[in-house]
Amino acid sequence: MTLKATATDGATLYYQLHGPDTVADKLVLIHSLAMTGSFWHPVVEALGDRFQVITLDCRGHGASDKTPGPYSVEQFADDVAAVVAHAGWQKAFVAGASMGGCVAIAYAGRHPEGLRGLGLIDTTAWYGDTAPADWAGRAAKARDEGLEALVGFQQTRWFGDAFRAAHPEVVQQAVQVFLQNDIDAYAETCNMLGACDQRHVLPGLTVPVEIVVGSEDYATPVAMAEAMHAQIPASALQVLDGKRHLTPLEVPQDIADALIRLADRG
Repeated sequence: MTLKATATDGATLYYQLHGPDTVADKLVLIHSLAMTGSFWHPVVEALGDRFQVITLDCRGHGASDKTPGPYSVEQFADDVAAVVAHAGWQKAFVAGASMGGCVAIAYAGRHPEGLRGLGLIDTTAWYGDTAPADWAGRAAKARDEGLEALVGFQQTRWFGDAFRAAHPEVVQQAVQVFLQNDIDAYAETCNMLGACDQRHVLPGLTVPVEIVVGSEDYATPVAMAEAMHAQIPASALQVLDGKRHLTPLEVPQDIADALIRLADRG
């Protein structure tokens, strides 16, 4: 079921509800940069009826409004809160991959009253000292040369070599979604990630947290996951051997299992 919520600034946010509303455990899934809510469909399928699930198109992505920038992870977190309120949920588990993980951390910091647990997948609270320049460079390349110029870089960043060879249809679908992005919105989101620093939220987290990362992830490497794990009191860390940056597409069952563990702890 596709629904639409309204953000605090009037932007329209599209989301989908999966599963029966009689399920007690609610789960919000926040996608990675340049993807849409459909990014999570393999994980939703693997979860079965364990949760009722929201998958949303973040601002600037998919069917949701492409508002002018600048963007912030705090703004995206408030958008998630607007979607949760529209769905009528009081409390939920929240999980995000890559960009979605940054937003999930911001959500935990701004809306703790509605949070039961946090899933941080292939992500970080902070991309490092050079992040503003690094992400600005990617934004500039997209604006100057088009998204097509980034496809080769993205494919090897997203998926391991063996997976790309074995599952070209998954790779191609991700590329198609990537190429459908609005370039201005993509660039503004890149700049948002360059400015993201949510490290201050981590020590205060009291809900269960599951951190998952691929051993070959060089976008948000294992060291970034370990840094979060060290700062979050109630966190568990799983490293998926041989996997890269988009583990919800590479190994959806492993991610579903991690989210079920999160719910069991919560």
